[in-house]
Amino acid sequence: MATSTKGVYIEAVGRRKTATARVRITPAAKTTITVNDKAHDEYFKHLSLQGVLAAVLETKDAGIENYTITAKVLGGGISSQADAIKLGIARALVKEKEARRIPLKREGFLKRDPRAVERKKFGLRKARKRPAWSKR
Repeated sequence: MATSTKGVYIEAVGRRKTATARVRITPAAKTTITVNDKAHDEYFKHLSLQGVLAAVLETKDAGIENYTITAKVLGGGISSQADAIKLGIARALVKEKEARRIPLKREGFLKRDPRAVERKKFGLRKARKRPAWSKR
């Protein structure tokens, strides 16, 4: 049984806070980014969030060509979803060509941001906010 190279993709997962993105990249003639079956500029209305995704693809010395990027993202807010997709794209690019690791790591795209919401503790109103103390 012969295998064809058409439709071959590389998949990676990116996470941020509670957002999880499953990213697939496929070599193409023109770069397109699709998020949850919508164009990325339609899904992310703010230009800053669109820039977060484009920043990975514009990394110098990485030798990044044109790709069709498809992302399925769940959970979190819109900003953490953009960061999760950014990490997923970077990881997929490194899977394809290991030489891209150094320039992407230098730019900080392969670093997972570990910050998340701290859990609420019993006896407190929020994670650290205490009720007002009264002497009597």
